[in-house]
Amino acid sequence: MKENFWKELQLKGQPILALAPMAGFTDIAFRQICSEYGADVVYSEMASATALYYRQADSDNETLRLLSWNPQRENKYVVQLFGAEPEHFAVAARIVTKKIRPHGIDINFGCPAGKVLKQGAGADLAKNPVLARAVIKSVLDNTSLPVSIKIRACAGKVDAVSFLKNVGDLPIAAVMIHGRTLGQGFAGEVNYHIVKEVRSFYNGPIIINGGIVDIETARMALAESGADGVGLGRGALARPWLFQELKKGKPIVYGQKEILALLYRHACLICELKGESALVEWRKQACWYVQGLAGASRLRSRLVQVSTLADVKLILNAYGVND
Repeated sequence: MKENFWKELQLKGQPILALAPMAGFTDIAFRQICSEYGADVVYSEMASATALYYRQADSDNETLRLLSWNPQRENKYVVQLFGAEPEHFAVAARIVTKKIRPHGIDINFGCPAGKVLKQGAGADLAKNPVLARAVIKSVLDNTSLPVSIKIRACAGKVDAVSFLKNVGDLPIAAVMIHGRTLGQGFAGEVNYHIVKEVRSFYNGPIIINGGIVDIETARMALAESGADGVGLGRGALARPWLFQELKKGKPIVYGQKEILALLYRHACLICELKGESALVEWRKQACWYVQGLAGASRLRSRLVQVSTLADVKLILNAYGVND
């Protein structure tokens, strides 16, 4: 296995700041923005191991394009895979290692989305300890990259403690734990103390995730969990500068004009990297940026209809945002 960058980050003695994987959000443009603001680790969107398996002969397919990245503008980059078949993961791990060459590979055992659960993947896979272990082993056996996993506090009858007890002897590079159960999804109280409960079975870097939306909740999560770092998900969508706040140790106040200027820069970047058609994807991120702003409802209703960068510019110019 290559040198474990996770361990290097852990030994620095500062909280590891990670952009948690989010389907439809953690694309190349948003990862670059979060890297600029200080994210130590950025995850890809979830990529299907099964899709890579069945398209392995295709050197240019949609999944590979989804996973493309820029080593000069992104920090430690981790590709996250989901699926339910060890053989699919084995092939996917080889493809990602050879063609994408990220800093690491992550296996998703926490996604609560219905379409993922129906495939026996994500949090549903976590319910099957034997199969989950086989999946991890298949990835470890087919890559030289550090392999991490993302789990939940509990999925069905399998909690994080029993899950890690089952795989704790494997050389897992890092674990991100979403402190909510599968049943909770993305709402409700977060169990940050679960990190302390699993330390007996896993002594590598642990990242706590869930309910972290600002500098106060990040500090609370770290204090209550004793984790080595935090995984920012929806909190980063609303304020990607949260990484910088945590690095500096103090709040950063962005006014409306600054937020909208960042929103425009994000639009320009996604068009540069993926073409104007990608503004359809950008629309939902725009909704996160503008929440809480004066006139947010009207602004949001206009932004979700844009199809060109000129449209974006016209709308935001009315709010004082210029090139």
